[in-house]
Amino acid sequence: MGYDIRLKRIYADADTEDGARVLVDRLWPRGKRRESLQLTDWYRDASPSNTLRRQKHQGEISDAVFARRYRWEIQDAPDCLLPLMRWAREGRLTLLSAARDLDDSHLPILRDMVSEALEHEDDASRDSPSSSPCYASHR
Repeated sequence: MGYDIRLKRIYADADTEDGARVLVDRLWPRGKRRESLQLTDWYRDASPSNTLRRQKHQGEISDAVFARRYRWEIQDAPDCLLPLMRWAREGRLTLLSAARDLDDSHLPILRDMVSEALEHEDDASRDSPSSSPCYASHR
């Protein structure tokens, strides 16, 4: 099943088509009031660590190294994807960031990881037997 996960700048206007709007940045966007953003959540747990974010912004690491290390951070804490997976299962999920260039931010990597986790979970549920009461063992 395909899931609708979109990326959007936090500075773009909210749209009724956005579905769940989740800000995935460690830092609050400058000049924005929480009430004006129509957020579902500000979810920092899935954003890059401060160290990794700083290294990327200061040019200490390449984009490829950033992507690899960010994936490792997520893999070290896989439960951090669960809230995002729940929102994606409910309908459209819009991941928000203050980054100027979303394609060069952490959001495409995060979207891929959420999609991969959803597919893995869907595949696992297809392979397991039904939990219907007719399969339950009685004592």
